[in-house]
Amino acid sequence: MAAIHAWRAARVTPLGELHTPPRMTAALLRLTVQIVLVASLWHGLYQNTGTTAGLDRDQAVTYAVLAVLASRLRELDQYAGRDTVLQHMHFGTIIYWYLRPLQPQRYYALRAFGEQLYGLVWALGGYAVCLVSGVVEPPKSAAVAGVFALSLLLGQWVLYYVMLVIDQLCFWTLRNGAAMLILIFAQNLLAGVYAPLWFFPDWFITLSTFLPFQATLSVPLSIYIGRIELSDAALQLAIQAAWVLALALFTRLLWRRAARRVVSQGG
Repeated sequence: MAAIHAWRAARVTPLGELHTPPRMTAALLRLTVQIVLVASLWHGLYQNTGTTAGLDRDQAVTYAVLAVLASRLRELDQYAGRDTVLQHMHFGTIIYWYLRPLQPQRYYALRAFGEQLYGLVWALGGYAVCLVSGVVEPPKSAAVAGVFALSLLLGQWVLYYVMLVIDQLCFWTLRNGAAMLILIFAQNLLAGVYAPLWFFPDWFITLSTFLPFQATLSVPLSIYIGRIELSDAALQLAIQAAWVLALALFTRLLWRRAARRVVSQGG
């Protein structure tokens, strides 16, 4: 019975897209356009130069396209299904999370797992097409591929907790749509989604080392393209694991405090 409940929770958001063919078509079109535009942009930027910031054109394009594909892992539209924490807090339906047999933190984790698993299918499909068509380069070796996979797993784990902290802020701010957008933009910027971090000023790179964001995406992609050598990967993996542990403890504390602040607003 517990497994059935877990499976139902995990497929909540993916079913919202699977049962709406136009949304799937739009997602495919958006992903295709993003990949084409990003690849074209970086090809254009490297048109008159061979190497910039230690990267050649193929490495830069590979990084940028993989960043687009990785963003698909957590890109499902929860808002359309009215299943965001922000919406639940606004309409007062967050109370149902605390009335179910399934604990809120477990439901949230299972739902996020289902989203990331569904997004992984999209990302792998896009990666296969890009690899066959020559848009991205393959990993330099099996060892690089293995370390990249482990780093990506840890990165998605860190990203889960980062997004959880952002959602948990809703328990204290109630109406924070603009703040949420700013935080998500900051997360993507500091994670290296829009551009590799080594293109930014030194102060920006230094600041990012004290934050968990680069552990979500910049580290695994840097390993894939060879910016981080295998000899240095162990330290980066350890840092990612440390962020997972620290954020897990922090969010656990926030869940306990959030339960005391459940407010039915407008519902």
